[in-house]
Amino acid sequence: MFRILFAKLLADRKGQDLIEYALMAGFLAAIAVGTLPDASTTFSSIFGEVSSALSAAGNLGPQQTF
Repeated sequence: MFRILFAKLLADRKGQDLIEYALMAGFLAAIAVGTLPDASTTFSSIFGEVSSALSAAGNLGPQQTF
């Protein structure tokens, strides 16, 4: 009886796709967690440079147009 139940369990493929998608999502999450801390420092420095450039441009005063 146990042998038949085990054979049916091995032959059943329902839910296999769900497990594969869950594993793929887990791998992608692990990769994102591993790479985003490094990227956040880069993004922070880029936005800091843009902010200081805009601030410097705003301190120039109004431009006169002819």
